[in-house]
Amino acid sequence: MKITDVSISSMGIGKLFKEDNTAPINSMDFYKDGTLLVTASDDESIHFKKYGVDLIRFTHHNNAILCASKNAWDESLRYLSLHDNKYIRYFKGHRNRVVSLSMSPKEDTFMSGSLDDTIRLWDLRTSTCQGIMRRNNRPAVSYDPEGLILATAVSANTIKLFDARNYDRGPFMSFVIQYNNPVEWTSMKFSNDGKYILLTTTENTIFLIDSFYGQTVQTFTSFTNDNASVMEASFTPDTQYVIAGSEDGTIHVWRTLTGEEVAVWGGHTSKVGCVQWNPKMMMAASACSTLSFWIPSTLE
Repeated sequence: MKITDVSISSMGIGKLFKEDNTAPINSMDFYKDGTLLVTASDDESIHFKKYGVDLIRFTHHNNAILCASKNAWDESLRYLSLHDNKYIRYFKGHRNRVVSLSMSPKEDTFMSGSLDDTIRLWDLRTSTCQGIMRRNNRPAVSYDPEGLILATAVSANTIKLFDARNYDRGPFMSFVIQYNNPVEWTSMKFSNDGKYILLTTTENTIFLIDSFYGQTVQTFTSFTNDNASVMEASFTPDTQYVIAGSEDGTIHVWRTLTGEEVAVWGGHTSKVGCVQWNPKMMMAASACSTLSFWIPSTLE
């Protein structure tokens, strides 16, 4: 089904999941075939009661996930089997909270960025850290869709791109984002075609960057982020639209290249920190302390 202005404008909540707690959902991830969605809450859920959970990500198997700890005394990353609810492996090394996590789309490798000023590279098959890059301030990390490029957003409004196979040789390209003051990055995502990078910040601005030349294509600002919140933004699978939450409980959808806002969805009662489009189906998911699935009432 083609995603259009008409179908996006007609989106409404098709299913609402009320959690057993009132804490915000802090992360979510669709499995690559679109059939499963996993979420993590600021409350310690029953499956994660010992450690708490944050930055939840599917691996290449729909019964296995990666996650970061959600507490002040442990910065380990964990590889969890959902089949039997057991931890397969722990990844230790960070000395402060992990704030960014990206799984390679092709390999069993992943990256983590921490407030300890390091970015670490890992392999699911061993608990030993495979590499360290030292960066100042809060980092955001992401693989490109082919798993060939490691992208890092670091201090001084800078993005650095590395060859995933030879990252230790340093970045092959660096971009400086022109803005009126230094920004703190909170997330980074490539579009499915690899042409663009979407960057969220603790300010009321989301950046769309050309991934080849580093130019700012658009900035999206018609949402609310007055309290330096960490809020997710995502592309639709066809890259034609950008979707993001807001502190006032609304969800905003813009045309990617023109920046024109085509829809504002209402239905949440508090900050929408997580929002993603299903990779295979005409459906979006969003979360505050409840999880909503959005579907169109008009089909084209």
